[in-house]
Amino acid sequence: MLLGVDTGGTFTDFVCLDGGRLRLHKVLSTPDAPERAILQGIRELGLEGRGFRLIHGSTVATNAALEGKGVRTVYITNHGLGDVLTIGRQAREALYDLQPAPCAPPVPPELCLETGGRIGADGSVVEALDADACRELAQRVAALQPRAVAVNLLFSWLDDRFERMIRDALPGDLFVSCSSEVLPEIREYERGMATWLNAWLGPRVEGYLKRLQQGVVPSPVHVMQSSGLTIRADRAARRAVNLLLSGPAGGLMGARHVGRRHGITRLLSFDMGGTSTDVALIDGIINLTSRGAIGRYPVAVPMVDMHTIGAGGGSIARLDEGGMLVVGPESAGADPGPACYGRGGREPTVTDANLLLGRLRPEAFLGGTMLLDVAAARRAMCGLAARMGVSELEAARGIVALANEHMVQALRVISVQRGIDPGDFTLTAFGGAGGLHVCALADALGMRRAMVPAAAGVLSALGMLVAPRGRHLSRTLRGLLEAQGDAGLAAAFERLAERGRAELAEEGVEPGAVECRNSLDLRYRGQSFTLNIPWDTVDGATQAFHEAHRRRFGHRLDVPVEVVNLRVALSAGGAEPVPESGSGDAGAGPGEPLARAVLPGIGDAVPVWKPRQLTVGEDYTGPLLVVDDVATVLVEPGWSLRREADGSLLLAKKSAVPCDTAERTG
Repeated sequence: MLLGVDTGGTFTDFVCLDGGRLRLHKVLSTPDAPERAILQGIRELGLEGRGFRLIHGSTVATNAALEGKGVRTVYITNHGLGDVLTIGRQAREALYDLQPAPCAPPVPPELCLETGGRIGADGSVVEALDADACRELAQRVAALQPRAVAVNLLFSWLDDRFERMIRDALPGDLFVSCSSEVLPEIREYERGMATWLNAWLGPRVEGYLKRLQQGVVPSPVHVMQSSGLTIRADRAARRAVNLLLSGPAGGLMGARHVGRRHGITRLLSFDMGGTSTDVALIDGIINLTSRGAIGRYPVAVPMVDMHTIGAGGGSIARLDEGGMLVVGPESAGADPGPACYGRGGREPTVTDANLLLGRLRPEAFLGGTMLLDVAAARRAMCGLAARMGVSELEAARGIVALANEHMVQALRVISVQRGIDPGDFTLTAFGGAGGLHVCALADALGMRRAMVPAAAGVLSALGMLVAPRGRHLSRTLRGLLEAQGDAGLAAAFERLAERGRAELAEEGVEPGAVECRNSLDLRYRGQSFTLNIPWDTVDGATQAFHEAHRRRFGHRLDVPVEVVNLRVALSAGGAEPVPESGSGDAGAGPGEPLARAVLPGIGDAVPVWKPRQLTVGEDYTGPLLVVDDVATVLVEPGWSLRREADGSLLLAKKSAVPCDTAERTG
């Protein structure tokens, strides 16, 4: 039995795969101790004492990083390099702001220690490090009383002997991260930031995962990594920096899984939860980047290529100093949550606006297990509307319109701004609030097709189940590509892969079940920016790089190609669950809708359907609402909906090609 759990800022989602049957569940998150909500959900699902494997998407590392709540961490580097993390790349957040607000350095100067043990670019020893120096360094560390230590020495990816000496000299109760293990690649700033983040966040993540493991004993726990691959919890505890996009990565895995079931491989996804919205582009594969960021910190470890904004169902609406309406990024979260949750929230949110506009059914929220308080939502909206000089409904419309505009801009960042036409893709909405906004966003982007997957409200938790176990490994290998030779590169890739296979074997993965994908970070000689290219042969990679450079930058150069990094992705397939509604149920057939709802701005009351009431393969013309236990979908005027056998909803613009003849791959 598998249990996928995604901890969000407002809700914690559960998908349980038990003997081929899927069970879905939601509980309010407990941000102060996320494991409490998980254990509550396990009890409510009746899983206590039963054997299952838990696959978890955690926000502990993300929240700690964004809130600046890491532990006291000492940063150790070579002489003269203690301020590298402070200087960074000298990139200003606002290019034309001549008086930027002062920003505290990642590591206070008093916690930056410098030492010997310097390796040169050719692998030679520039400055040695002996046992006496290590003991002295350990004494200096002890005097600072940290909980974690990050060690980042120059060219440690060539020779890690001095980093290992320092680690061995430090007390065993310290959480120690070495750059040669966290990110064995060039660029000391990015490598140092990843190592420091890993150490700064590590004890928080380690403590949380230990508490969770103790709470579900004897069930094993695996954790989703930012790359979309899962890892055993005890190993994940030492790799906090690899968990920063843990939950959102699950959503993309779930979206790709459902899309493939319907032959749809080109997806523009948006995951709208209670606190934030994550947008990404899937063109057959989930794109990874090593140039991600969390807050103001660059993160150079592999992570899904995603853009996140502070716009969710719980985003708070207010007027700024100039009297303009602002939505987010502040969120009501899970406690107190939106005003309509009846838990003490007093400020209007996007969820309150959707409720007052009739798009949410107060008696049907979370399958009727949570009654929404319309009066509380109205009271919260009343004050804002008065300050705006408009009616409550006009204020609610303004909130929804502004939230939509934020999400449209985010979707443009990962499509239009990269030269990609959104109209060639299917807008895929999930998260608890995504279905309420999908038609409006598609219209704004000129998109003609959309999809709301089955179990959309808990799709990230479903993605935990389908995600393969695996590893992403890398190391720097610099030189001209043609000088490396096919045999030399093959041997280097195999050495990397052996380490990953050994770790997966310890998790019970059979060697024959592991799929291996090799790639290279390539650039023209003299460039600093690289492109990641799949590797088969030197000649094949060279031609693929020239073509990728032409597509990305509009030209190719007659310049030798240089290899910078080797990358190996190892994966062993996950589960293939089918949502419960896909168990041969063809829908209830023609009949009366569950109810009718009045949506301000739309003349007649619109039908409200349960997904099982919709006949598979039949088109339903909007406006209408579809309400299930974990999400609500609004089909706006001008759109039609078709239910698939697995419960997924395909939407099409009425003037577009009908659902059954639309090109499923785009």
